[in-house]
Amino acid sequence: MLNTEHANFPRAGFFRRLGAAVYDSLLAVAVYMVSGAVGFGIFYGLTASGLAGMNGFEHVSDALNGTPIYHGLYQLWLVLCVGTFYALFWSKGGQTLGMRAWRLKIQHPNGQNLSMITAYARIVWSLLGIGNLWIVINDDKRALQDRMTRSEVVVLSKEANQMRNWHGA
Repeated sequence: MLNTEHANFPRAGFFRRLGAAVYDSLLAVAVYMVSGAVGFGIFYGLTASGLAGMNGFEHVSDALNGTPIYHGLYQLWLVLCVGTFYALFWSKGGQTLGMRAWRLKIQHPNGQNLSMITAYARIVWSLLGIGNLWIVINDDKRALQDRMTRSEVVVLSKEANQMRNWHGA
């Protein structure tokens, strides 16, 4: 969705992004915990039905953590769930809840929302947040993930941050 009303806002600096990241980390932990419970429930169901073996372990949690393939798939599940949390928010409205509190929005320079693929690419290029350090050594306030995905994080005005003013978001 193209929103030219948001195309000319200033880029966000490091500390403003950090503030939003702190808020969002709390939400990400909640998503991680719910995803973990769902993933464990699915694994429990698979072992109870005999579709997944216990591999000599007595407890389901031991089998999950002690079997490399089970553990790897479980960790992949958790990463995908938390990544999808960010990607959905970024692609649908350009903001997570923490970003909304700090009046930040991720978009392309023309105001267009990110696609899901671009949002996932941002996650990878952020290097677990380390990509934001690029802002500190650079004058244009663009992190590594901004550069690699041709996107930017802007600071919205109070009026532009109001959801009712968004067209199509």
